[in-house]
Amino acid sequence: MSDGLARLLNHLPFWPGLALRSPERMRRFRRAQLSLDYDQALFWSTLLLLVLGLIMVYSSSVAIAEASGNFHHQTGYFLYRQATFVAIGLLVGLVTFQIPSKTWQELAPWLFMAGLAMLILVLIPGIGRDVNGARRWVPVGPFSLQPSEFMKLAVALYAADYTCRKMDLLYSLTRGLLPMFGLILLVGFILLREPDFGAFVVIAAIGISVLFIGGMNWRWFIGVLMLMFVGFAVLVFTSPYRRDRMFGFMDPWADALGRGYQLSHSLIAFGRGQWWGVGLGGSLEKLFYLPEAHTDFLLAVIAEELGFAGVCVVTLLFSVLILRVFVIARRAACLDRPFSSLTAYGIGTWLGVQSFINMGVNMGILPTKGLTLPLMSYGGSGIVANCMAIAVVMRIDWESRQLQRGLPA
Repeated sequence: MSDGLARLLNHLPFWPGLALRSPERMRRFRRAQLSLDYDQALFWSTLLLLVLGLIMVYSSSVAIAEASGNFHHQTGYFLYRQATFVAIGLLVGLVTFQIPSKTWQELAPWLFMAGLAMLILVLIPGIGRDVNGARRWVPVGPFSLQPSEFMKLAVALYAADYTCRKMDLLYSLTRGLLPMFGLILLVGFILLREPDFGAFVVIAAIGISVLFIGGMNWRWFIGVLMLMFVGFAVLVFTSPYRRDRMFGFMDPWADALGRGYQLSHSLIAFGRGQWWGVGLGGSLEKLFYLPEAHTDFLLAVIAEELGFAGVCVVTLLFSVLILRVFVIARRAACLDRPFSSLTAYGIGTWLGVQSFINMGVNMGILPTKGLTLPLMSYGGSGIVANCMAIAVVMRIDWESRQLQRGLPA
């Protein structure tokens, strides 16, 4: 285990009783966990988010589906498709759970290269599909595949594998860190061509966090964060589109019918919801006022219909989910399983950063980004990728429990 990972374990007890600094605590922890085969909090929080997302996608999309001839005027158009995505995601997750962590480590470089190829494929004219000025999808029959969603999982796996292989070289900028930074920048360059700035931010966060937890020197870490901040600032101020979004976020009411339109209507939805909401199905903002109500701004509809209480429930479920992922990562590290631990940390960072950014955008504390709310927003690629990621973490948890029992994983 690297010094960086050991330091993190000693100073970040993610759950009461999990600061495993003594043999006695480890024995008590093992006895408490051996009675179960899976993490119930992780499983139920994931399932509740999927079900709540299904309900809210239907509520937020029923008006647009009924009014549009493109959806055959079917009020349940998005509900049926989202239910299909959830069913496929659960089925793919079940298959994913059967794959051992060792196999994921062997496949990690190949999955990363496959993800790069898919991202490049999106940019080829005639193959990639344009939606609202962005080319992020590849048509696959009646559905569209968004490679950037699966690339997040591929980066988490590859960064964990790379860190395990290069753990002794992470002190070196040229031999240990620059190759991974170069790959992240390559992925970022391709994503910015789509453009998908939000996905780049999430992928960069995954890669940097895994390297840091794996033992990256904290001075290099601070330096990289500063360079990333400067780089993101340059990207924002050299692009009129991103610059408008930034200034629109800072004062949406200055141009409420222009660059601040989405955010102003999202804030109106939050204001109308107050403590308990206007009732399920009672949102006015979803009636052609709030764009992307069933995808990027689903939380705003939740806030309007279920109020502050509904937003608290969603936030609590995500907090439980992410906390349990980190607990599973910590347990794997205590059992000397660095790849499994780093993979879980990467997935936890992905879900945590993306959900935080989406919530921040909806609440007006972050600039508008094209990021969905994990496990909840409408979209097949996102739902399937999220279910796969949770299944990988649950497999890591199951293997750790097997090892604690003295059984082969």
